[in-house]
This record gives sequence, C-alpha cells and structure tokens, in this order.
Amino acid sequence: MTARFQHRGMDGRTVVVTGGTRGIGRATVEAVADAGAHVVSCARDADALDDLAESVRDAGGAITTQRADVRDEFDAERLLETAAREGGAVDAVVANAGVYHGDAGETPIDRESYAAYDDAMRTNARGVFATFHEARPHLADDARLLALSGGVAREARAGFGAYAVSKAAAEAVVRQFAADTDWLAAVVDPGAVATDLTGGRGTDPERAADLVLWAARDADPDRLDGSVLDRRAMREG
Repeated sequence: MTARFQHRGMDGRTVVVTGGTRGIGRATVEAVADAGAHVVSCARDADALDDLAESVRDAGGAITTQRADVRDEFDAERLLETAAREGGAVDAVVANAGVYHGDAGETPIDRESYAAYDDAMRTNARGVFATFHEARPHLADDARLLALSGGVAREARAGFGAYAVSKAAAEAVVRQFAADTDWLAAVVDPGAVATDLTGGRGTDPERAADLVLWAARDADPDRLDGSVLDRRAMREG
C-alpha cells in the first residue's frame, strides 16, 4: 500500500487527540499524522482504537492509542503520561471527545434528564478541563491547547439543551486557561459537521480536520490565544 503520509510541517511533534475514533476526531488524527506528527489518541472503545491505529500505521503514520475516558481524570493523567513517554514534550492537545444524548436539535433543556445533563457537563466541559489540566506537566513551552465547539455555545438555538450548555462551559474553560497560563488556548469551531452528533448533517469531517490542523500548526499565536477559530479566521489568517 502506498503511504499517503507526506510529513508536511509537523515532523517531530507530539499531538494528543481525545475521542479519536470517529467523526472530527478520526479525521483530525489522520490529518495530523499526515502532517508528520506522532499522534496519541484515546477513546472508550478499545476495538475502534485498534482499527484506528492499524489504519494510520498502514498508511505510514505514527500513532499511539490508549483506552481512556475523559470523564476520569486518572485516565486523562495516564493518557498524557503515555504521550510524553512515547513522544516527548506534547506540542498540541486537541480536546475533541464529546457526547450528545438524544437527537441533535431535539433535546430542549426543560426536558433533559438530570443524568443526560450531568453526563454532558462531565464529558464535554469537565473532560476538557481534565485533559488540559493533566497535560500541564508534559507540555512544550509553545504548546497549543485546542477544544472543539460550535455556535450553539455562544448563540442559543432551540432544542440543543444540555449539549449547548456544556459547550458554553467548555469554551469558558478554554478562555480561562488562556488567561491563567502561559500556553496558547483556543476554541475551534468548524461549524456543522456530518457526524453522529449532528445526525449526519453538515460538512465533511475532513474539512473540520483541516481547520484543527491549521489551529495546531499555523494560526498566528497573537490571534489564537483565548479566541474562537473558525473557517473565516483561517481564510483571513
């Protein structure tokens, strides 16, 4: 099989991507490996991680996978320790793991169960905090902390309930890391992407991954820190 990985601009870097087996996460893992980085990725499904690793390695990329649940800070700690052990200082962290309970756009906040609300907050917001927090001892000085989000975090739309609330909280976590630490931190908003979370509606995950790669590698640091990076920002950048 001819390797598709061309080592464009991220040789020698280590990038952590959570929730890497599906949708934007998988496309991001492939894009970052394509750019030459050693990717360290996690998910809750061990079989799906094995499939991801085999696919990336067959195509010539470098990847380490580890089963982890970002709701568990000890899992996050072990993931980042593995990343540092396998690849040295971590150059970028992409907090992508997320959940949506129900059908996209059909979960009004007044009908959410406490269980669904709590799990959305624990995964989508606390999971970002845990991932970034446990990354700290292993980050390169110029590391970038990125979290995936969307417009519902900033402008309410009917039917997105706890998911929208959790994404707003996740964006607040990112802004606070930008304010309180020396590392660059930003939200990446690719718009509606065709994944399980959106019911298959939106653009291809590969386009979203291009935006994540740009944010991790090319975005102007002065514009990146504490901001929301979308496709318009990439065009202007």
